[in-house]
Amino acid sequence: MFFFKDEFHKYGWNNYSVQCDYIYGTYLDGYISSNQRQSSKPFRDMDFLKEGKRLGIEVQFGKYAFMVYNVCAKMTIFHNLGKIDTGIEIVPVKHFADEMSTGVSYFEQFAWDLTKRGVSNIDIPVYIIGIDA
Repeated sequence: MFFFKDEFHKYGWNNYSVQCDYIYGTYLDGYISSNQRQSSKPFRDMDFLKEGKRLGIEVQFGKYAFMVYNVCAKMTIFHNLGKIDTGIEIVPVKHFADEMSTGVSYFEQFAWDLTKRGVSNIDIPVYIIGIDA
């Protein structure tokens, strides 16, 4: 990830973070939520965003759930916050993922799943780039 940070920062792309206020939902009387116990506020962030470009970039070399979350939820959240209109997700192809720790998802799997999932009325355009080592 350091390579990506260094290269994107050269061209004015920076991490963008927004704090979350978990005000939705109710708890049983006497229960203290983790949000009330923590000294630091929870947040959501976009790996790279360039002010005025309305394009968000996520680099994901982790577990499958994070890839799905990035495209199916996070991109929509940042769109609803008025920060992006489109996104780019950078992920490894299978050949590269096979050289990483176990459980890393990859482009071919992700593309197949998104194709079978279909389009939702809350989706925004996201270009998925698969890279090799």
